Amino acid sequence: MKQLLRLLALALAGAVWPVAAETLLVGNKAEASVSLIDLATGREVARANTRPGPHEIAVSGNGRLAVVTNYGTEEPGNSLTVIEVELGRTVGTIDLGEYTRPHGIVFMPGNRRVLVTAEGARALLVVDVWDGVVEKAIPTGQDTSHMLAYDPSGKRAFVANIGSGSVSLINVAGGELLAFRRSGAGAEGIALSHNSRDLWVTNRADDTVTLFDALNLATRASIPVAGFPIRAEVMPHGTGGKVLVTSARSAELTVIDPVAIEVERTLNIGLQQSGGTILGDRVGDSSVPIGIEISPAGDRVWIAHAAADTVQELDTGTWQQTRLLATGDEPDAMAYSSASVTTLVQRQ
Repeated sequence: MKQLLRLLALALAGAVWPVAAETLLVGNKAEASVSLIDLATGREVARANTRPGPHEIAVSGNGRLAVVTNYGTEEPGNSLTVIEVELGRTVGTIDLGEYTRPHGIVFMPGNRRVLVTAEGARALLVVDVWDGVVEKAIPTGQDTSHMLAYDPSGKRAFVANIGSGSVSLINVAGGELLAFRRSGAGAEGIALSHNSRDLWVTNRADDTVTLFDALNLATRASIPVAGFPIRAEVMPHGTGGKVLVTSARSAELTVIDPVAIEVERTLNIGLQQSGGTILGDRVGDSSVPIGIEISPAGDRVWIAHAAADTVQELDTGTWQQTRLLATGDEPDAMAYSSASVTTLVQRQ
């Protein structure tokens, strides 16, 4: 894979040219694919194949590589798909072997390695994308280790464990579990503030969001957020670092003020449902907003509605919907890239 990716990078440098500066990658869980959407036009310009159950996506710091966790469906998945954004297609697959149900994923500094949770192994993996190998597997000590947040300055990772309703704190450099703390039933979404001090966790079965001190996992607050809160993201530093939470059952977006530590506003963002989701009857007739992606400037937010096959774009200045972006079947995971699919690819 290492040689292949280098050859692709050389080809891109001399053979093609970009047409847009921004791409939104959207994982379509029910059809094993990723939509690449040109954010200038709102049009899907490419669709890359994955293995079954693409659940989360990480994009390298330079925007050129995307890595997708293939969670699987009834049969547990155990692989990662590598996508070259400028080519708009899959360029490799990494076999994780015994480490099944990969889910949460982030790139580490240097654009070479990713951290990946493996639910089936109750572990956090360090994977070398270029060589396609698992370098390290660190136990989380908890069940259903799902989403994660990473503090590169402290080389620490935080993992939300749905089955145990907890958060694990892991020393990535040392490869050891440092501690775990109770959060709430169904702890799933997780986000770290820009100063690496505030850790926010959504507890979907308790209808709460827990605020931890990231240094020692001491609980600072529990905030009621109704409707199956499932994801959390922190807005960019210059926008005040507000915390955004999607609620899958009530089809709402909650904005939390991190200074006052209270809900600032709750928005009804529901769309027309067009199909079912992996969550089944737990979400009723909701359009099931799950994934959240925020633009680097913080002026736009994208929400993936899994039961509407649509990504909704909101203006954070007015909190009004600006447009809807069509996707594949059951969108959830999203990632922003500053790279673009090339004109050569788009004209094929």
